[in-house]
Amino acid sequence: MHNQVPRSDVLAHVGTNLRHLRKEAGLSQEALAAASGISRRMIVNLESGHANISLGSLDRLAEALDTTFLKLVSNPERESRRLEDVMWRGKSALSQATLLGAAPARQDTQLWIWSLDVGEHYKADPDPEGWHEMIFVLEGTLQLDFDTETQIVQANDFTIYSSAQNYSYTNAGNCVLRFLRSVSS
Repeated sequence: MHNQVPRSDVLAHVGTNLRHLRKEAGLSQEALAAASGISRRMIVNLESGHANISLGSLDRLAEALDTTFLKLVSNPERESRRLEDVMWRGKSALSQATLLGAAPARQDTQLWIWSLDVGEHYKADPDPEGWHEMIFVLEGTLQLDFDTETQIVQANDFTIYSSAQNYSYTNAGNCVLRFLRSVSS
C-alpha cells in the first residue's frame, strides 16, 4: 500500500523519538503494542529504523504515548514552525505529502502541501473525534470520498470537514493535483 511514510530522515526521527517517548512513559515495547494496536514487531522495526508505517498508525502510537504526532515524527533539533519533511510518497514521483510546519493548539495544528499525479489515490485512516481538515486546491481537481458523500474541489476553491471519519483523496483531473492541507485538533 502506498499510504506509507517513505524511507528518509523522518523514519530516523520516528525511531529515535519513539524509543525516547516510550521509555519516558515507562512502557515496554509489548505494553506500547497493546496500547496502540500496533504489533511489537513493527515497534521494534520502527525503533531500529527498518520499517515504514502509515500516517494513521503513527497517530495511534502518538495517542498511546499521550503525545502528539508532531513530537513523534519531527527532528527534535528543528523548530516545528518550519519542518518541510516529506511524510508520504505515492507510486509516482510527482505524488507526495510534505509537512510544512505546525503551531500549538489543543493537540496539533499542521500545514501540509500535497501533490498527486494523475490517477493517484490516498486513503486516510480516520482521526480521533475533534480533528478537522481544511484544504485549499492550488492546481487540478481533488475528489474527496467519504462514506456517505463525494466532494469535488477545483483549483482556487476549498473545503473544511471532520477528519474523524473514513476519507480519501483522488486526483480526478488530467494534470498534477496540488493542494494545501491544514489539520487541527
